[in-house]
Amino acid sequence: MEQSLVKFYQTGTFTVGNRLLAPEQRSVQADAQRSNSLNSGHRACQGCGEALGARYAIDAAMAATNGQLIAANATGCLEVFSTPYPETSWQMPWVHSLFGNAAAVATGIAAAMKAKGRSDVRVVAQGGDGGTTDIGFGCLSGMFERNDDVLYICYDNEAYMNTGVQRSSATPPAARTATTMSVGPHPGNEFGQGKSVPLIAMAHEIPYVATATVADLRDLEYKVKKAMSIHGARYIHVFVPCPLGWGAASHDTIKLSRLAVESGVFPVFEAERGEVTGVLKIRHQVPVEDYLKPQKRFAHLFGKSPDVATIARLQARADRNIRRFGLLGE
Repeated sequence: MEQSLVKFYQTGTFTVGNRLLAPEQRSVQADAQRSNSLNSGHRACQGCGEALGARYAIDAAMAATNGQLIAANATGCLEVFSTPYPETSWQMPWVHSLFGNAAAVATGIAAAMKAKGRSDVRVVAQGGDGGTTDIGFGCLSGMFERNDDVLYICYDNEAYMNTGVQRSSATPPAARTATTMSVGPHPGNEFGQGKSVPLIAMAHEIPYVATATVADLRDLEYKVKKAMSIHGARYIHVFVPCPLGWGAASHDTIKLSRLAVESGVFPVFEAERGEVTGVLKIRHQVPVEDYLKPQKRFAHLFGKSPDVATIARLQARADRNIRRFGLLGE
């Protein structure tokens, strides 16, 4: 039998970390000179989607600004696991804000840099869905309305994970949380509640809005670098599964992110000045059940008597996303 060499990398692929690509085509994380802005040693849970998303997003922003970047970080999981007093995993200028004013603090930093004549220094604000869609919503809307020169990144794990998995306005319908128990005639989170901050950001007609997931880290890097090439208010909403809060296996973080996209549950798109300019097409739509079943927060839908009606309603929501954004490929 003839022997053949095993190729661990394919020269033409865009696999994260592929150093056989031309230097200008490599990901930020493939560069040995990457900033490691969120360094090792933090206390995130195994499989944490937020830690992964933040590492790639902030390193991409650092690369786009030649390291001239300041971050304002809302209270939440990202702040707690990365800065247990008196330690920190951040290797950059980093400011801890209150739960609800990261956008306002970032705006103040940007104004200070402008007053000092430091046009080379850029500002990014970070928060989870609780600090963004709920507690910090007023400050965020003000940042959008004033068109402040800040990139706001929301890492959406769909609940208040740091304080015990309570419902947020980003929690999906039927999901079990500590405040939306899987009991009663309609278990889990109610339908008809919550909000879509990407769509609200678009309504403000700010220069740039995008969504991304940790299933496509090259796409996340691209969108962060593009956002840093633009001045004015910008918003990126990153889908980051939480194994602990979702009751999912730690090794399924990327899988769940991919299924959320391929089922239509989480549409991935870009928008400029209120108009959608690009979408990530779905090659083959998968049933929403494939996304729900690996998560214990939806286990009550798949018992001895599956809740067919609720699953159908969740499927209808995913189908509506696909129609709204034109997500199905040719």
